[in-house]
Amino acid sequence: MLDALRKGAGTWLAKLFIALLIFSFAIWGVTDFLQGFGQNTAAKVGDTEVSLLEFDRTYRQDLNRLSQQLRRPLTREEGAALGVPQQALGRLVAEAALNNTAQDLQLGISDKRLAALIQADPAFRGLSGTYDRSRLDQVLRANGYQEDEYVVQRRKIAERNQLAEALAGNMNAPISYLEALSAYQSETRTVDFLLVTPESVGEIEDPSPDILNAYFEENKAGFRAPEYREIKFLALTPETLARPNDVVEEDARAEYEQRASDYYQPERRKVLQMSFPSKVAAEEAASELAGGKTFSELMSERNLTNNDVALGVMARNDFLDETLGSAAFTLEEGASSGAVEGRFSTVILNVEEILPESTRPFDEVKDEIIQALATEQAEREILDLLDEVEDARAGGALLEEIGERFSLPVVSVEAFDQNGKSSSGGDVDLPAADGLVAGTFESDIGIENDVLQFGEQGFLWYEVDKVIPERDQTLDEVRNEVVSTWKSDEMTRRLNETASDYLTKLNNGTSFENLAGETGLEVRTEENIARNAPSGYFSQEAISQVFGGPVGTSAVANSSDGNTRLVLKVSAANVPAFDAASPAIGALDEQLSQQMRDSLIGQFITDRENEAGVEINQAGVAQVIGLTQN
Repeated sequence: MLDALRKGAGTWLAKLFIALLIFSFAIWGVTDFLQGFGQNTAAKVGDTEVSLLEFDRTYRQDLNRLSQQLRRPLTREEGAALGVPQQALGRLVAEAALNNTAQDLQLGISDKRLAALIQADPAFRGLSGTYDRSRLDQVLRANGYQEDEYVVQRRKIAERNQLAEALAGNMNAPISYLEALSAYQSETRTVDFLLVTPESVGEIEDPSPDILNAYFEENKAGFRAPEYREIKFLALTPETLARPNDVVEEDARAEYEQRASDYYQPERRKVLQMSFPSKVAAEEAASELAGGKTFSELMSERNLTNNDVALGVMARNDFLDETLGSAAFTLEEGASSGAVEGRFSTVILNVEEILPESTRPFDEVKDEIIQALATEQAEREILDLLDEVEDARAGGALLEEIGERFSLPVVSVEAFDQNGKSSSGGDVDLPAADGLVAGTFESDIGIENDVLQFGEQGFLWYEVDKVIPERDQTLDEVRNEVVSTWKSDEMTRRLNETASDYLTKLNNGTSFENLAGETGLEVRTEENIARNAPSGYFSQEAISQVFGGPVGTSAVANSSDGNTRLVLKVSAANVPAFDAASPAIGALDEQLSQQMRDSLIGQFITDRENEAGVEINQAGVAQVIGLTQN
């Protein structure tokens, strides 16, 4: 999600302002909404106000941009949870602080230069690639700007850019900084290691009764039975409401006649198609077929498999090229065509099988038509019945009474926990209604719960029938689970202990070769291990140990699967020569330089905000983003 937010930034200045939010928000707790603000003000920096209209527009633009990146619409509540309003307001406050400073310094830009900047904006280019006045009008309307308002805003942007460029425009990272960071990022290491596996430790025997009892008593909380709840529910769906017996055969037959094309299958053919680079090559192959060679033999000569030539089962209308469709449907079963000039290439066709046209008779599809008609009728009735059920619930009717009144079944299910699991650990067959499990554990016996959406057109009512409290289980109830957990913990302990013993010997002067001879393990070597690049046996934890010290550093770490331990020693390090002219160093230079510029301007903005004072209309902001302030 944070990656999506980062990608929402546009120009480098926009990226800068997003990066500066932490500086802006650092002082916001000092002052809150004070008397004397206009009711349309979102924030004030010194004498410069940020209007609620401006904040609302910026927030909606940011929210829409993020929605496009996530490929789904976000609600204002979701936007607030992701910090979008804070980003929008933080950017506006930072801009206001810079606007104050630009005004104090009497910075400005000529109308001619401002017009040139606007006309050079790629957003306002037409189809010809040059500035298009109608494109300008279109973009401004789409973003809710009047032209005069946009010109004022663009002038302020130009003035802020002057200030930013003056402060940090020519700042570049020192070459020593680049060299140090490049060495840090590009260094690789060679490591010798032993792999301590569960097999090398040996099999863990079942614990004695005394050990098992002691372990269980120490870890009893981990084996508690969770709370379980039983519910009953009533589902109102088109399927449960449908009354197939009410549909008469005459209506079903009329539907069959009306939808006759749905039950008709035209003639289809299983077709193979062999393409050729030229018409001449296709005609030569067709001559070979005419001379007795089979289509399969021709495929073998050209090293073609069935996947290379099979079109599948095709009706005449399935062919994108009508010429090929016509040719295929003139062939007998098993026959091959001559050279056929298609739209894209010249081909030879072969018909493997002909499936004649067919029509499913009424008696074969009668039941499904009747069910479909009954379901359609139920869909028309379901909203009316929803209101009736809700009225009955409001009147105190029990689920059983409602079920009997409307001929809807009330279903009980076995007890389940907050993960939807039964006491035996299996999944409970619960209706797929969002919020059912969570709602069950937020409710209680005798509580009337809100109706849930069930599927696309259904509704579900439920009640808690029984609450089975969580409890401590006896050892006899969970003996197998306790034994399994103890053995897993014991294996972890022995792996750690064994690996630590090996490391102690290594640090005391035993060589890897001698240690391998003593333990029967193999000395392994891994080369070119890069920082922050887990691979093979080396987890991120192991890589942190590898780069945690100089050559000669030894350590113990978990392997990538977590089930084995690495006893390792760094045997070599390699740092590539620094090449200031390389593209990679150029990109790093730009990145570090930009970070330094951002940091400098961030400190400047913080100083400007501290000096001018920042006040936030918390109530107004909360109203804009759709949240009621308590």
